[in-house]
Amino acid sequence: MSGAKRDAPASDGRGTGAAPLTLRGAARTAAVWGAALVGLGVALGAFGAHTLSGLVTEARLQTFETAVRYQVYQGLGLLALAAIAPTGRLAARSGPLLITGTLVFSGALYALVAGAPSWLGVVAPVGGVLLIAGWAVAVLELARRGA
Repeated sequence: MSGAKRDAPASDGRGTGAAPLTLRGAARTAAVWGAALVGLGVALGAFGAHTLSGLVTEARLQTFETAVRYQVYQGLGLLALAAIAPTGRLAARSGPLLITGTLVFSGALYALVAGAPSWLGVVAPVGGVLLIAGWAVAVLELARRGA
């Protein structure tokens, strides 16, 4: 025994002994985007429920709700990816596809509800393809390397 003190493991400050989660690189970016998408989705959902319902048709309101739902789901997914792989490797590969896909898909639907030209409806499936690709990359990365 050398008498040297060993460093105690980091604590979360709550007495649980667990180290706090530190997000780095792309994981931090994914978490920030995820939280922003969820927060904005909650605000837009409230706007749709309390304001839009009297201003647009039922079909447009359903389109708006679809945009909000997908935005929130993807935001939660980005937060989950950041949490299970805090070094950022997983988020670096799938995050940009998920973020861009969400902006394109939900953005196109929001624009349609706001009265944009109907041809913009062909843009939403591009966002959907990006979302599918982002989750496929996440599945492949998790299956191949784990978190």
